[in-house]
Amino acid sequence: MPTNNDPVGNNPVGNNPVGNNPVGKKLCLSVKGLTKEFGFGRQKNVAVNKVDMDLYEGEVVSIVGESGSGKTTLSKMLLGLINSTEGDIYFQGKKRDISSYSKKQEYWKNIQAIFQDPFSSYNIFNKIDAVLLDCINMRGGRRLPQAKKVEMMTEACSFVNLKYEEMTNKYPFELSGGQMQRLMIARIFLLKPKILLADEPTSMIDACSRATILDMLMKLRDETGMTLIFITHDIGLAYYVSDQVFIMEHGKFVESGSPDDVILHPREPYTKRLINDVPKIYEEWDLTTV
Repeated sequence: MPTNNDPVGNNPVGNNPVGNNPVGKKLCLSVKGLTKEFGFGRQKNVAVNKVDMDLYEGEVVSIVGESGSGKTTLSKMLLGLINSTEGDIYFQGKKRDISSYSKKQEYWKNIQAIFQDPFSSYNIFNKIDAVLLDCINMRGGRRLPQAKKVEMMTEACSFVNLKYEEMTNKYPFELSGGQMQRLMIARIFLLKPKILLADEPTSMIDACSRATILDMLMKLRDETGMTLIFITHDIGLAYYVSDQVFIMEHGKFVESGSPDDVILHPREPYTKRLINDVPKIYEEWDLTTV
């Protein structure tokens, strides 16, 4: 239960100090001066403005901000879906090179995403079997016997509490939103990327499924050691699950640190407003800040 000294609940899962190399962890992804501008002249919009960020293997990181703060644009640059205007991205100590399609495919083996809208994350003409088989093929399993592939798909579905025999030969639109999101995690189970970027992965599903999805993501992180990046406006989620929290406003990181530092002891007015805008069951919700 939240208290007046703790705006969102009990102590967070992660306790890694920001700015220090966590013991036994290697630098996984590094961002230096990353900038993205759209338009020209008077119409120019700086969506991401000289962002710096270091992420380590096995960390859970949350990038928090309201709509339009630039966090989704940042995530698309990390994924290589859009080009940056300035700045560099380093992956496992080397400057990222996605200059060709083959290099981009190799990069995508190591960084994957779960998006906010599960209904637009699938090709509606591809059956679920094809979705999972693509993951097996991407990891070099194209020549595996069919029985082995079925075994791998069954294991992946079981990990997310789905039964493969009930999924096979179905199309994604035959599933519920929660089942689609769990199937996205089954894909990640097969791909085992180094980095998973989750862009509002629970915002379109019910509260019960939300807790289940989060639990599965954290379990997957524990089993594979991948770095997990949450892109979210939910500061409560960021507090509970993160090792590092970055607060983003107008394309910039205005505050960063451990969850205790950022959320229990915020320095910036924007961070304080985000925290105050979280409804609390023990007091009247102050709508004057909206």
